[in-house]
This record gives sequence, C-alpha cells and structure tokens, in this order.
Amino acid sequence: MALIQTNCPDLKFIARGKVRDIYEVDEHSLLFVATDRISAFDVIMKSGIAGKGKILTQISEFWFELLKETIPNHTITCNIDQMPDSVQKYRDQLQGRSMLVRKLRILPVEAIVRGYITGSAMSEYKTKGTVCDISLPSGLVESQQLPEILFTPQYQG
Repeated sequence: MALIQTNCPDLKFIARGKVRDIYEVDEHSLLFVATDRISAFDVIMKSGIAGKGKILTQISEFWFELLKETIPNHTITCNIDQMPDSVQKYRDQLQGRSMLVRKLRILPVEAIVRGYITGSAMSEYKTKGTVCDISLPSGLVESQQLPEILFTPQYQG
C-alpha cells in the first residue's frame, strides 16, 4: 500500500511538498520523509506508487554519501535506529523513507538539466524561441532531443 501522507503527531509538522513531508525533530535537525506521492507537471496525483519514497531515499542517500567528502551536505542519517526516540516511535511508517538532516540555511535554487524539449521548456520555446532565454533553432517539436544539453538553474523564491 502506498504511503500518501505521513502522520507523526508528536513531531512538529513543518511543510508538505510534492513528495516529501518535513518535520522538526529538535532545534538543530529536521526529518525529511519521502512519501509515495506522484507529481506530474506540478500536480500531485491522488494515488501513489508503493515503495517510491523508499527508493527516492536510497537514491538520495547514495549520492549524499558518495559526494560528502567533495561537497558537505545536511545528512545526519537514514538509519531509523540512529534517530531519536521521538522519530523511532513512528518506525512502521518511516522505515527506509526518512532522512534525519541538519537545519541549514537553504540555497533556493532548482538545478534543471534538459536533454529534450518538453513541459515548461516547450511552452517558452513556442512563444519566444528560447528556453531560459537560451536561443534554440526553429522547428523543434514536443519531446525532441535538444541539439545540446542545457543547464537551466532557476531561483525558487
């Protein structure tokens, strides 16, 4: 069964994103919980995919662990046995899908790498002939591979 929404009433609920729920654990740490919600084109679907949140957490953990010596990050642990008792009491719903992290000042940037023209990129291209103000050749069609990969970071404010 897919976990669409978490319920941890003894933790302070902070925010619900498209996929993750965020709780405050203490003054220095937060709990990120990857649910099984599905989001497409900025719309959250009513149903989810069972286990999706666990897979997302494993992918995040892999990259944060691999890169931690090069790029310090916010991760404390993904192992629920190493989390405070206030988190462990919700083990049944949080196991494998939770990340205890340090509270840090956020850098509100979304890094988007585009290899194909679709979604919001296609919408901009149709009206302006550009993607993030980068001029592209005329005649591109929906979901066509771009002539070169585009890196289009965007401020999330």
